Amino acid sequence: MLTAHRAAPLSGTIRVPGDKSISHRALMFAGLAIGQTRIDGLLEGEDVLRTAAAMRALGAIITHDSPGRWRVTGAGLGGLTEPEDVLDMGNSGTAARLLCGILASHPIFSVMTGDASLRRRPMARVITPLSETGARFAARGGNRLPLAIEGATDALPLDHRMTVASAQVKSAILLAGLNARGTTRIEEPVPTRDHSENMLRHFGADIRVAADGAGRIIELDGQPTLRAANITVPGDPSSAAFPIVAALTVPGSRIRIESVGLNPLRTGLFTTLAEMGAALAITGRRTEGGEPVGDIDITAADLRAVDVPPARAPSMIDEYPVLAVACAHAHGTSRLRGLSELRVKESDRLAATAALLQANGITVAIEADDLVITGAGGPPRGGGTVATHMDHRLAMSALILGAATREPVTVDDASFIDTSFPGFVALMTTLGCVFA
Repeated sequence: MLTAHRAAPLSGTIRVPGDKSISHRALMFAGLAIGQTRIDGLLEGEDVLRTAAAMRALGAIITHDSPGRWRVTGAGLGGLTEPEDVLDMGNSGTAARLLCGILASHPIFSVMTGDASLRRRPMARVITPLSETGARFAARGGNRLPLAIEGATDALPLDHRMTVASAQVKSAILLAGLNARGTTRIEEPVPTRDHSENMLRHFGADIRVAADGAGRIIELDGQPTLRAANITVPGDPSSAAFPIVAALTVPGSRIRIESVGLNPLRTGLFTTLAEMGAALAITGRRTEGGEPVGDIDITAADLRAVDVPPARAPSMIDEYPVLAVACAHAHGTSRLRGLSELRVKESDRLAATAALLQANGITVAIEADDLVITGAGGPPRGGGTVATHMDHRLAMSALILGAATREPVTVDDASFIDTSFPGFVALMTTLGCVFA
């Protein structure tokens, strides 16, 4: 258990850990390339370390040189070896689903599992399309882990229309398409984060993206020669969300976060906070490893309620719990729309976020797939104990709430935070947060 107490004004300059989505992909693409790739700023949380272990088991040579700095000598596309043991993906749905794409198009047998939380999460969304490559899958009831995969001997390219806005599903299909003969085509009615597309270009793949109304058409030519290419991983905007909301809601606060990823398909939270009256100033815009990056100055603000359209969800799907914390401080009633995807995260995040707020005196309701929050117009009461359900983002959101509530907020388990944000407690403490 860990308790957050009301903090004095927060101040300081920090860097958040490397982007988790980019870190997973950097290890995977480097492991499929020819030559040695140096990765700087890699997130060293448990989720990403599971990806590193899996790629090692498949034949990539991966070396940890110093904090954040890694070297990967790839096995080459089509050169993966059959793992000798079960691949344990821990709590990482991203690692499990993306790795399914790699394994589907390589003629090897593998078995994948995860922790209790991951074994409850649905895998049909990747199993169904990837089966069309010629791969065979055998899963537990409900298409859940453990999962046995027999990769296709001569994988077929896919022509797939996305029915759910999911960067994980899209990336799994692209990864499968790398080792397939012909062109893989994806129709994406709602654009999702494009880290895979950016990184494919970085490693030399022939990938084309064209606008199609409000969506996009993505085409990837199979069996390219991927070549090693060094990567600098920007700070994770999903991790930056926590100190940002803390600084906005603790009166008198002013902080700076350096080198944050600003990919426009990841910055829905920043747009939403600006609509709420947040004072966010972005400076030092630049490009690193194909991704836009900048520094963010945050000043405490008097927030107003917001109505978030469902179309914005793909650009901020991981940030809704901490956005709900910001809405709890706002003047008026906020409505966060179209959150069905939150029901299949590490927990049912929609229900768990509502419970987090209710436990701390905040009026909240779930209406279909919308979350409706009546803000306190200032610091909420607090005083609750939050059930985290093995979900790192719920734990961090509750602790951020407790930094500004009138009474302390306790989480029942903070041990999972390091899966995505190693050093969260220490870093927030340097800004002035008080945990005990």
